[in-house]
Amino acid sequence: QVQLVESGGGLVQPGGSLRLSCAATVPLFSWYVMGWYRQAPGKERELVGTITFGGQTYYTDAVKGRFTISRDNTKSTLYLQMNTLKPEDTAIYYCNIENVRDGRSSWGQGTQVTVSS
Repeated sequence: QVQLVESGGGLVQPGGSLRLSCAATVPLFSWYVMGWYRQAPGKERELVGTITFGGQTYYTDAVKGRFTISRDNTKSTLYLQMNTLKPEDTAIYYCNIENVRDGRSSWGQGTQVTVSS
């Protein structure tokens, strides 16, 4: 079972920036796709974006142009750079890793991001 440890959440004012990190306990081999999800109060968990081993990314429309996902395969770490944050970005953010060979996935513990003045 892959374990993921997240860090970097907090309170930020609208228009500000935050960077989340997610460290994995295994090497990030090419068969792992990683992603970020978020869950706002009273809402279902939703996809923020994903990244492949080769660096191909996908973003949901709500964060395009503001958020950037990257991964450092040598450090087994996933990142989420969030810029121009809005109050509606307030949520618990989770990282996810999926083995595309067998469909198994693991989740991080979640980190709270609050955007408020």
